[in-house]
Amino acid sequence: VQLQASGGGLVQPGGSLRLSCTSSGGTVADFTMAWFRQAPGKDREHVGTISRKGGATHYADSVKGRFTLARDNAKNTIDLLMNNLMPEDAARYYCAAKYANNSVSSALPSGYRYWGRGTQVTVSS
Repeated sequence: VQLQASGGGLVQPGGSLRLSCTSSGGTVADFTMAWFRQAPGKDREHVGTISRKGGATHYADSVKGRFTLARDNAKNTIDLLMNNLMPEDAARYYCAAKYANNSVSSALPSGYRYWGRGTQVTVSS
């Protein structure tokens, strides 16, 4: 399974971006999917997780109410819609796939089997 993230870029504070994650060699419907982010000098941080069928989502407190996860299993994609972006949201964003029966917390990177290379988000005026 190879994951590809796209949609990053430069946006002004208060702006929006939509990140997408697609899978090759596998189907996203088989996995719990998540986005993480990592800023220079910081640990990789959980952003949000979406269940296999999309019925359950979980967000980090720092993005709750601003970011929304959606999955389209027919298109084999996971989207992260980011609104009201703030400078502290700037980071490299990674999508990740986790087997649903993995008991490791969905907020921990160690639970995820597959990772994309990430897409850079810069928030600056």
